[in-house]
Amino acid sequence: MTKSRTPPSERSWTILLAGNPNSGKSSVFNWMAGAHQHVGNYPGVTVEKKSAHFVHHGNRIELVDLPGVYSLLASSPEEVIARDEILSGSADVVIQIVDATNLERNLHLTAQLTEMGVPVVYALNMSDEAAAKGLQFDVELLASLLGGPVVPTNGSTGGGVAALLVAALQVADAGEACTGRVNYGLELESALMVIGGQFEGDDAVSARRRSIALLDGLDDPHAPAGAVEAARQEAERLEKRGGRPVDVQLAEARYGFALGVAREANQGKAHHVRRDRTMRIDSLLLHRIWGLPIFVVLMWALFNLVFALGEPPMQWIEHGLGWLAGHVVDLWPAGAAPLLQSLVVDGIIGGVGGVISFLPNILLLFLGIAFLEDTGYMARVAFLMDRVMHKMGLHGKSFIPMLIGLGCTVPAILATRMLESRRDRFTTIMVAPFVPCGARLTIYALLIPAFFAPVWRGWVLWGLYMSGILAAIGVARMLRQTVLRGDSAPFVMELPPYRIPTGRSVVIHMWDRAWMYLQKAGTVILALSILLWALGTFPRRVDFSRDYAAALEQAATPDETATLKASWQAERLEYTIIGRMGRAMEPVLSPLGFDWRVSTALVGAFAAKEVFVAQMGIVLSLGSVDDEPDSLRRSLREQYSPLQGIAMMLFCLLSAPCIATIAVTQRETHSWGWALGMLVGMTAIAWLVTFVVYQVGMAVGWG
Repeated sequence: MTKSRTPPSERSWTILLAGNPNSGKSSVFNWMAGAHQHVGNYPGVTVEKKSAHFVHHGNRIELVDLPGVYSLLASSPEEVIARDEILSGSADVVIQIVDATNLERNLHLTAQLTEMGVPVVYALNMSDEAAAKGLQFDVELLASLLGGPVVPTNGSTGGGVAALLVAALQVADAGEACTGRVNYGLELESALMVIGGQFEGDDAVSARRRSIALLDGLDDPHAPAGAVEAARQEAERLEKRGGRPVDVQLAEARYGFALGVAREANQGKAHHVRRDRTMRIDSLLLHRIWGLPIFVVLMWALFNLVFALGEPPMQWIEHGLGWLAGHVVDLWPAGAAPLLQSLVVDGIIGGVGGVISFLPNILLLFLGIAFLEDTGYMARVAFLMDRVMHKMGLHGKSFIPMLIGLGCTVPAILATRMLESRRDRFTTIMVAPFVPCGARLTIYALLIPAFFAPVWRGWVLWGLYMSGILAAIGVARMLRQTVLRGDSAPFVMELPPYRIPTGRSVVIHMWDRAWMYLQKAGTVILALSILLWALGTFPRRVDFSRDYAAALEQAATPDETATLKASWQAERLEYTIIGRMGRAMEPVLSPLGFDWRVSTALVGAFAAKEVFVAQMGIVLSLGSVDDEPDSLRRSLREQYSPLQGIAMMLFCLLSAPCIATIAVTQRETHSWGWALGMLVGMTAIAWLVTFVVYQVGMAVGWG
């Protein structure tokens, strides 16, 4: 290793962190970056970009956490980004995080990094776990074999991270490329020399790297025609002589390099006699019979904890927002700018409150998911579900976003970033809204007890969830056979060893996702709340069916007062833009069993599904929906049939999701076409299915 000396000062450096998934790269990044982290997207793609800017001993540092990859062959968006970032010349040094417990597997990426011609420093991470398994590495020898400094680190505790940063700055200051190199053997090396001779304007390192890429079957649009032809001829010669594809021969050489380095540097003796802890746990959790039931029980426990622990803080937030709105009304000068007061209280405080009140559940859900991810369990869930998901035309890892969608569709769509294939990612995004989210449960909680006896309520709810799943399967298969036609990406997902997560890592993962939820969903819902306030306020009605002001003065009971206020509000609403939209939609929705009142509520549900309940309370001339849920259910039962109730639930289940989901879909796909396709497609499916169910029900006399 390079001898320690004081790193250079008063200069700016760019450091890239590279490594396999589950190598502890994120933990090392968190220790280095501290509170200076920034999360966004790489331009033009939905792959998450994490970076940090900070000063260390006078050095201004930009630290970039590259996507976790196993290879730099650019067969996925993550690999393209990692390769292009390394080759862009913007980085002064690359730090590869190497999992010491799986050194051989991690060194396959190292073999490709040595071909990039960049300065590299190696973090031998999880050294403590490796030692516990009987693995002891000669760090000096390993550095010599890899051609760059090697620093033992512990991502869980931050051990060695400071020394790693010092070593990286020293290598960056020296500006010397990694000296390690894979020896591909006589035949392959001869072929590389022939191809490399065609790159006259490139230096030796660049010519070798580009020759390897061409021989590996990768496109190089800027390669000379002679180099492309030479690569084709050499590949044919090598395949005839070797009896197998040339890319396989190159991969075998890289794995040989990884195996040789790992064995040469290991001075310890692994405990092969003792059965590995991971294998013992997997024998139960990945059992072909018990694996899925165990997962179902764990998820049941997680969701119950989320709702049980999240309910009190949700009520505190709601009471706090109510207190804030009340104080705004009390402090507002009487008669001064009533429209502005309504905008602040109903539009802004009410709109933002709808998002903030869900924050405890979001935090708890992400806390649980982050814990399961960091233990290594969620990777196994995807493995368990792979066969089921492939029957739907989806990837095994698509199950995780759909699971998150049970809480909220917005973070479910954000979670599709874990999928490497664009086809798999877009398919999952388009079907995720069919999974009933928590917001839809408020509609079911209102309508199911209104129309069905207790003995049937569980079955109706089960039927709704099954309908959503069947719709997701049907749409996924249709998309994979049409606009997203193509084979699913092979399900190659590492099953990492089980670990006890650190509190710091879990909290950081939880907060990153929750903050993204607030930023992307909260701002959209705020803007939409203001828009809906305007649509539900203008134009303002002047003439009413009766003198409500006088009637209120003569009201004898609180119930009469509440009914008069609700009737007054209902007449106001019908006259507004949103009320007129309900009337205009009635001819289209009446074949589904909906009148203008239900149509108006569906307009509000486009903002957030929970708005359906409040809107139905208003248009049915009731007072407070929350205070008298039984009255609303009784009114629904008196004015609508059970068949109409089923039609309402089906339409809310299958129709376009909330506006926040549409907005996030646009941002994740970078296309209004996909977002509008979701909006129009789901609405069309909902109309068709509801139409068939309602008309068949009417035909058999159930209505």
